Amino acid sequence: MSSPKNHRRKHEEKNRKASSFHGRTSETMAVAKLNRPRTVPDLLAGRRVTEVSSPEGKPAKLTKLLLNVTVQRSLGAVMVIMSPESSVGDLIAAVLRQYVKEGRRPILGSTDCGDFDLHYSQFSLESLDREEKLINLGSRNFFLCPGKMDTAESSSGITAESSSKIRPTKCLEEAEEDWMTKIAWLKLMELLL
Repeated sequence: MSSPKNHRRKHEEKNRKASSFHGRTSETMAVAKLNRPRTVPDLLAGRRVTEVSSPEGKPAKLTKLLLNVTVQRSLGAVMVIMSPESSVGDLIAAVLRQYVKEGRRPILGSTDCGDFDLHYSQFSLESLDREEKLINLGSRNFFLCPGKMDTAESSSGITAESSSKIRPTKCLEEAEEDWMTKIAWLKLMELLL
């Protein structure tokens, strides 16, 4: 026969173990108190996580940024560590180097930095200015897509450097053309019905 002390000890051990909801009804769960697992409550007790300071007491300067850039039609983001003072053009060059180094698919037709545009996301139509500093962008996740130059632009002698002024509206123009094509198809469908 078990003594009341043994019965109480078994009951306490049962409460300390990880509780499973299997086999319990809502009435017994409402009555039973769910104990919090035994963990260290605050691993960073006494330290301020938001304020990082150097040994001299001055606020630490941000030295590196981890940036995630998703390349169009590629799986997963390319991760690059860059200085906050680097420009968007430097980021594009670093991402293309890392993409080729990792042997990612699909294989890019060109690895020239001038052939690509960097956007905040795949839904953003305006590309970022190539001279902008990374620290001023306010994001660490970006989308890289190929910037298509028209044959009229390439035959007129416009280079990639001088076309950077044209590029911010290039994706917007392509989206508008695509939208106009869809509207034309809808009108054709209405005529057929």
